[in-house]
Amino acid sequence: MTAKALFSSLHTGSHIFSNRIVMAPLTRSRAIENKPNLLMASYYAQRAEAGLIISEGTSPSPNGLGYPRMPGIFTQAQIDGWKLVTQAVHAKGGKIFVQLMHSGRIGHQLNLPKGAHLVAPSVVQAKGFLSTDQEGKKAYGVPRELTIEGIQNTKEEYVQAAKNAIAAGFDGVELHGANGYLLEQFLSPHTNQRSDDYGGSVENRIRFVLEVASVVADAIGKEKTGIRLSPYGVASDMHAYDEIDETYTKLAAALNEVGLLYIHIADHSASGAPAVPSQVKAAIRREFSNVIIQAGGYDVHRAEADVTSGHADLVAFGKTFINNPDLVDRLRNGKPLNLILDASTFYTSGAKGYTDYPVFEEAAVTI
Repeated sequence: MTAKALFSSLHTGSHIFSNRIVMAPLTRSRAIENKPNLLMASYYAQRAEAGLIISEGTSPSPNGLGYPRMPGIFTQAQIDGWKLVTQAVHAKGGKIFVQLMHSGRIGHQLNLPKGAHLVAPSVVQAKGFLSTDQEGKKAYGVPRELTIEGIQNTKEEYVQAAKNAIAAGFDGVELHGANGYLLEQFLSPHTNQRSDDYGGSVENRIRFVLEVASVVADAIGKEKTGIRLSPYGVASDMHAYDEIDETYTKLAAALNEVGLLYIHIADHSASGAPAVPSQVKAAIRREFSNVIIQAGGYDVHRAEADVTSGHADLVAFGKTFINNPDLVDRLRNGKPLNLILDASTFYTSGAKGYTDYPVFEEAAVTI
C-alpha cells in the first residue's frame, strides 16, 4: 500500500501541518539544571520534518520537576533555552508544541529544587521507584495534598507556563493529562480521594483538568492548546476503575465545549500495557469534533489506514523517532528503518544515543 493520506497536509485553525506524522513527546533527560540547551536544539532540529513535534514533558512549576534533568518553562533562563530549540526547528520548517507536564506525586524530593514539594490531589504514595542523580534509585515520595489555594496557584502556573511557551516561540501547548501525572491523578478515584468539589463524582474529578484546559486556552488561544490522555493506562502506578469509560466520554465532550485544537490519545499496548478499548476511542472521536492524534505502536501501514478512515487526523510515532531522525523521509520513500537502539542512553545526559543516530545515507551509528 502506498501511503498518501499520511503525507498530505492538514489545515486546521491557524495551523498548517505539512504531513500527518507527529513526533510524540519523549523524555530524554538532557536538560542540565532543568534548562534547555544547544544539544536539545540540535536533537529537535534533526527531526523537524515531522508535521508536528511535541516536546518532552516540561514542567510548568518547580513542584512539577519529578525527574532528574527534566526541563521547565517557568524561569527566564528556561524560556531563553527553549528559544534555541524553537528557532532551530522553525529554521528547518517545522512546527513544535511544548508538552506541559506536572509530575504531581511521581517524583522525589531529591529531584526538586529548594522550596518545592511533591503535590497531588490526595496523599496517596505511588508504588515503585525512580532515578535521582544524587542517590540512584529511590521510592516515590509521599505527596502533599493540594489545598484549594494550591489548586488555584497550580492553575496560574499552567497559565504562566503557556504564556512563557508562546514567548519562547512554541506554536502551541499540549497539556499532559496522561501517564499518571498530575492531571490524570485528578481523574482517577485511586489517586483522587478528595471530598470537596474536585473529588468524588466523575463531574468533580474532571473539574481540575477542564479548568486548566480552559484557563490555558483563554490565555494563549484554544487553537494553540491540545491535551494528551491515556485511558486505561497503567504508567506511574495507575489502575482501571469502574467509571473509566464514563470519565473519558464526559471529559471529551467537555473539552469539545472548551474548543481545544486536539486530543492526543496514548495507547501503550505495544509496550505491554492494556489496550485502550475501541469503544473508548470511538466515544472520544464522537464527542470531540476537532483534531484527534492517535499514538501507540504504529507502523506506516496502520497509520495510513487510520488517517484514511478518519480514525485519526494525525498519528504520533515515539520510540522510532529516537533512532531515526529522518523517520518521515524513511517512511515516505520506503527506506528501511534503523534498528539499532541503545536503551542505556535513553535518559543519560550527553550526545551519545541522542544526536548521533544517522540519517539513511550515513554510515551505521557508532554507539
